Amino acid sequence: MIKIVGIGPRREDMTIMASQTLKEAEVVIGYGGYIKQIKDLLEGKNVISLGMGQEVNRAELAIDYDKKGYKVVLVSSGDPGVYGMANVLHQVMGKYSGLEIEVIPGVSAVTYSAALLGAPLHDFAVISLSDILTPIVEIKRKIRAAAEADFILAFYNPRSKRRTQPFKEALKILFEVRSPETLVGIVKTRDDSSSVRIVSLSSIEENDVDMNTTIIVGNKFTYLDDGKMITPRGYVLPHSTHPLASEFYESYMAGEGVEGSNTACEYYPCHNHPQNCTFCFCPFYPCGDSSTGGRWIKEKQVWSCEGCTWIHQDDTVECIQAKLPQLLKKVADLQDNKKELLKLRRECVFLTK
Repeated sequence: MIKIVGIGPRREDMTIMASQTLKEAEVVIGYGGYIKQIKDLLEGKNVISLGMGQEVNRAELAIDYDKKGYKVVLVSSGDPGVYGMANVLHQVMGKYSGLEIEVIPGVSAVTYSAALLGAPLHDFAVISLSDILTPIVEIKRKIRAAAEADFILAFYNPRSKRRTQPFKEALKILFEVRSPETLVGIVKTRDDSSSVRIVSLSSIEENDVDMNTTIIVGNKFTYLDDGKMITPRGYVLPHSTHPLASEFYESYMAGEGVEGSNTACEYYPCHNHPQNCTFCFCPFYPCGDSSTGGRWIKEKQVWSCEGCTWIHQDDTVECIQAKLPQLLKKVADLQDNKKELLKLRRECVFLTK
């Protein structure tokens, strides 16, 4: 049996299973840079190092040694199934019979980078920007589709000294589709150390990116909190409905609310002029999502909407009103239907933000 072992992005991130599998191996085959990371585990073994670009050769060698009866391990960085050796070996072994393969998973670059950045992943797409094996037109098509669908995007192999065009094309698409304020996490891992930066899409410097970099591009919901990149999942936060909010929605459901700008209100404008005051009290409170400007007042553990103007945009109000009557029949529904209300909020943020 050939075992493909993912050693993760750094030596200390290797799983217990990966370490144990390497200890049991008789023959270990891999790229020289990966072999170097685990040399302390390879004493007394037949170690074969091959250069970058010789992935098929590594797979063929592993098969040859397996046929001779050796316990063979094929080393892959990160996770073998994410741009690793698992795909290569399975493709090569298609011309043979009687072979057995076991994939030992590892920590992938995208999950490792996400952990350093905070919690940026929700629904996400991982795309390699290497055009060595994939035509650039295919890469561009995938980036555009994922960007337009508001996926979190993770880019592998973004840029080398000679291969710079795919990253330029990726940025061009993102600038067309995403807001320039979209958060981007840049994680560089080299020689068992990592550096982390979080910037806006508009401030990315191409020269800051290389082959040791993993890039995670946030979506419309991704925000920055205490230096961490967060994409909320939309959980309902415990709260009680304020008496003034209850009174407001009693009037709203009775058709007695004020639509548009309420310039007669003593607090107008509570945010900026002009503003749509249809939802003086937000039906989603507390959303717990800072992507639209709200925030926690941490010393009081109170959600503040002071910085959120999204609820007072005309297109936002129009989007909410199209479906709110189906969800809000009585004031108690602000609590009882909160999960559905927050789903409506996500839908409207996607359409209007």
